[in-house]
Amino acid sequence: MAVQVEIWTDINCPFCYLGKRRFEEALADFAHRDDVTVVHKSFELDPTLPHGHSDAVVPHIAEKYGISEAQAAANERGIGAQAAAMGLPYQVEGRDFGSSFDMHRLLHFALAQGRQEQLLDALYAANFAEAEPLFGDTERLVRVAVSAGFDEQAVRDVLTDPEAYADAVRADEAEAARLGARGVPFFVLDRKYGVSGAQPPEVFAQALEQAWRDQAPELAMVADGDACGPDGCALPQRD
Repeated sequence: MAVQVEIWTDINCPFCYLGKRRFEEALADFAHRDDVTVVHKSFELDPTLPHGHSDAVVPHIAEKYGISEAQAAANERGIGAQAAAMGLPYQVEGRDFGSSFDMHRLLHFALAQGRQEQLLDALYAANFAEAEPLFGDTERLVRVAVSAGFDEQAVRDVLTDPEAYADAVRADEAEAARLGARGVPFFVLDRKYGVSGAQPPEVFAQALEQAWRDQAPELAMVADGDACGPDGCALPQRD
């Protein structure tokens, strides 16, 4: 008996960063954790962004939601506070955003080597925990992958071939659409239970238990919460 968990995410998405840690906390306490297989899948928040695009996060948030940059900065600090509560570092100033297609291609490259988790963690750290911009800089992306233990030439070979793993990325995104994913993170357990958003660990624990018992005949939403979608990320509530 085993459970497969598929997780659709984007490196641009702060709730994916938080949701991964919350899911891991639930999985660590799950009695059958050794029988759980996790696969990370591709979801671009904005697939229309051109290759090499990079821009500052705070002005982008302000423009997207029609708020001031001061309010957008406060929202970033709110997400940073959530991250800090889980022991996750989070740069509240100076982050950028951009096209993540090459990152998703590299994640499929890493999956083929059985080391997808290591690269995903390195990409999240580079985007959310480090001050240096990540998007639109191929050399930065190469350094991140190499720091995660991947061969530099193999990484460069993927990045210089625009079709390498591109079909795998597009297939993931088409699959997410078929499953009804409107944003990320989006968790699917055994293609029977779905969890949307960076839910508390106890919600993920409930979903794992339900999947283990295999009670649902088809995909049923266990919970729906804060996530990032094509229209943006849910803004943290402010007092």
